[in-house]
Amino acid sequence: MSEMTTTPAAIRTRPSVRERFASAWDSDIAHSFRYSPVTMVAAVVVLLMLLGAVFGPWIAPQNPFDPGSLNLMDGKTAPLTPNAFTGKVYLLGTDDQGRDVFSTILYGSRVSLFVGFAAVAFSMLLGVTLGLIAGYRGGWLDAVIMRTADIQLTFESLLVALMIFGFTRTFIPPGSQNELAVPVLILAIGLAEWPQYARTVRGVTMVERNKEYVQAARVIGLHPAIIMVRHVLPNVLGPVLVIATLGLALAIIAEATLSFLGVGVPPTQPSLGTLIRIGQEYIVSGEWWILLFPAITLLALALAVNLLGDWLRDVLNPKLR
Repeated sequence: MSEMTTTPAAIRTRPSVRERFASAWDSDIAHSFRYSPVTMVAAVVVLLMLLGAVFGPWIAPQNPFDPGSLNLMDGKTAPLTPNAFTGKVYLLGTDDQGRDVFSTILYGSRVSLFVGFAAVAFSMLLGVTLGLIAGYRGGWLDAVIMRTADIQLTFESLLVALMIFGFTRTFIPPGSQNELAVPVLILAIGLAEWPQYARTVRGVTMVERNKEYVQAARVIGLHPAIIMVRHVLPNVLGPVLVIATLGLALAIIAEATLSFLGVGVPPTQPSLGTLIRIGQEYIVSGEWWILLFPAITLLALALAVNLLGDWLRDVLNPKLR
């Protein structure tokens, strides 16, 4: 029995990290990103805000929600202006309690981004699951899921989130409402946004379930759940990713709106919406910076995420190129 010899030329080597990076850098998506200045600026803004939120406790000059680090004499100090009593200078000024506005924005962004990402993840998981089941199984199950989604879409998502938030809090003991405010807020926003994912995934699934590779998977006896996850799900990830990116901006705005109305994040865990609600109380008295800087931060974050979502939609949809 003769041994098979392998020449060095026939050996299949894996591409190096440098070669894979060069291949990714020359891809259509990377090319579109490099030649879109607006998208690059939006990506930088989002990246800076993410880094600021993650490393906020190390970047912030003070912990604005630690009473031991605050000095009421520093209250209402204008930006880049020495305080009349202590002589301290703050980059973005202070609020009425002497909290550094820059530090409050870093800490508030942490809550807003966490709620936004968690709500999008929950709504995406729920919507994709229901959309796969409705599109693959069809019949009465499809009718029930889609009619529920249609009924919910007739109402403004913010009103649905407000209703779910208020309904859920009625079952929570008064002493635990502040502690569970963030999970309840995530649940409310997530339940308000799932129909968009379900409708999109259902449409793609109905097309994919009749293709040859799905029928072949049925013939060999694969379980429907395995077929949906292993074969159908990868084909719906593109549209879902676009919806999730755009949904992140909507979730952040929804959280800020609910917190501004006083039914979202409690003052002990302030978000950007809470900071804006606090700042609007002082806009008339002349302390404009307490409202302006958190509002600009929220506006920049939502706009940057929306621009990234629009770019991603154009890149992943060949008809829009």
